[in-house]
Amino acid sequence: MNSEISKIIKERRRDLGVDQKSLARIAGISVHALSDLETGKGNPTLTTVSQVLNALGMTLKPTITSPEEQDA
Repeated sequence: MNSEISKIIKERRRDLGVDQKSLARIAGISVHALSDLETGKGNPTLTTVSQVLNALGMTLKPTITSPEEQDA
């Protein structure tokens, strides 16, 4: 899942023509944290991911499923 989120964030940032420094400032996180997020390193909190997505005009909508639903 981390690599999927990382790819989405990096592509959206590039599509908008925003550099990492600017996005990090807007999202209220460090450039290092954003870089780690975009490369799939570390273990960001949902809050951090949500802040970055919000800064990109996106939202995080987690879905919770039971094991039975996953097998179906």
